[in-house]
Amino acid sequence: MTVTEAAAEGGTEPLIRIGEVARGAGVSVRAVRYYEQQGLLTAGRSPSGQRLYQPDTVERVRFFQQMYAAGLTSRNIAELLPCIESGHTDAEQRTMLHAERDRIRARIDELQTALDRLDQVIEVTASHP
Repeated sequence: MTVTEAAAEGGTEPLIRIGEVARGAGVSVRAVRYYEQQGLLTAGRSPSGQRLYQPDTVERVRFFQQMYAAGLTSRNIAELLPCIESGHTDAEQRTMLHAERDRIRARIDELQTALDRLDQVIEVTASHP
């Protein structure tokens, strides 16, 4: 897709280059390319062949980062995207969403327990030089 084609599709905001996406989302250019290879992003092309993205791509990449940090795979994220875009899920998608939420909640509980134990150690050792 060229810049002209992207504008014809209704994009009123100027398209941004891959470096701007990476900087805005706090990731490497390589990560943005990886997301594109995984089918999570699509890029238009300038007449000179540079990748161009919609400005909301920065938020989308931040979302990917959050999901990866929570332990989801590229495949899970790819399954989520249509749900987010359409606002609808089927039974299989809902099952996956609930399973991921339960897994993340369990991990949060584990981390909270670890944090509480660290706080105990800090408290006990605070009075000792």
